[in-house]
Amino acid sequence: MFPRIWLQRLVDVRPQEIRALGWSFAYFFCLLAGYYVLRPLRDEMGVAGGVRNLQWLFTATFFVMLAAVPVYGAVVARLPRRRFIPVIYHFFVANLAIFWLLLSFGIGKLWVARVFFVWISVFNLFAVSVFWSFLADLYSAEQGKRLFGFIAAGGSAGALAGPALAVWLAMPLGPVNLLLVAALLLEGAVLFAWRLESAASASGASSAAAPPGLGGGWLAGIAMVLRSPYLAGIALWVTLLSVAGTFLYFQQANIVAAASDDPAVRTRMFATIDLAVGVLTVAVQFVATGRLITRFGAGAAAGLLPLVFAAGFAALALAPALAVVIAFQAAQRTVNFAISNPAREVLFTVLAREEKYKAKNVIDIVVFRGSDAGAGWLFAALRAAGMELHTIALAAIPLMAGWFLIALGLGRAHERRAAAKHG
Repeated sequence: MFPRIWLQRLVDVRPQEIRALGWSFAYFFCLLAGYYVLRPLRDEMGVAGGVRNLQWLFTATFFVMLAAVPVYGAVVARLPRRRFIPVIYHFFVANLAIFWLLLSFGIGKLWVARVFFVWISVFNLFAVSVFWSFLADLYSAEQGKRLFGFIAAGGSAGALAGPALAVWLAMPLGPVNLLLVAALLLEGAVLFAWRLESAASASGASSAAAPPGLGGGWLAGIAMVLRSPYLAGIALWVTLLSVAGTFLYFQQANIVAAASDDPAVRTRMFATIDLAVGVLTVAVQFVATGRLITRFGAGAAAGLLPLVFAAGFAALALAPALAVVIAFQAAQRTVNFAISNPAREVLFTVLAREEKYKAKNVIDIVVFRGSDAGAGWLFAALRAAGMELHTIALAAIPLMAGWFLIALGLGRAHERRAAAKHG
């Protein structure tokens, strides 16, 4: 009785939703804990491969995404939800086993590091996109506003546990063996996804009984984005998120590389940032996210992130220093994970089932990583033209204003669609 009362004080959850909410929380916890165990290793490999090569790695990631999306579309068209979700995660676990073998035996270290950098970028977006597609399929728009913040807190708790595990286990196990830790966590996510599927029928979920397969063509998601102004607006929101995040990531890579040439110090520095973000995000999500989205709407909540980026780029323009980068990263990632990202996922709850999986995947994968690649080359071109870091930061601020206005417009469109769907 006490846990239920405690939970209902934190989040506006109905009794019949509690089991599904708990499995959703645990699923996202394991998923992001596994990723964040790997993230410090990924960031160090990016720096070790050469800061000036980052745009090539971002471009390679985009082309891998282009190849992977049609394969994903074919899988979800043919397999039922209960089968294709485990298949996708087991595939990534097998990849981790291959990387562990290659790195353990020192085979092609430089190229394996570069491939791993690309792979983990693909893994992160695919794994998280599949999770949120599943959640948008299970929960209604009204449930999403109430519950997605708390569910996202499961991911944030995992984002907190992951770097803590990396800091704790990196020395006794060695960095390479962190791959095995991440694989175990990913298998835990598969187990909890299966339990969530089983609990959905009792949760009041909007699509507990899924059809055998979504059907449709393997490129259907691209056509959906192109012909829907609403989906195109979400794609533009994601594009500007990617541009802002890539510019900040490149700023961070340049400033951290200048601050230290010790790989161990840099890895620990990246893990420390992740740990700080995890603490702040969990605190906000447990007590405030659901209430904020319900009170102000998904558009206003999604619009908070552009304002944070604008303030952060202004601070970097004044002082492009390590302390500013760390504070900026902590602030923007906390707002992103705690408020704006759950709000963006609520935008998908009013779509048709095929759009939730196929169009959402195109936006989360192709649009996001394509924008990453484009922003990476733009940043490299600006640096090659002689622009300093503080000047680039200043030039990014007007884009943030446009991003904010797009968020507000999407919020209004979401409310209209939700009213039409349930009215």
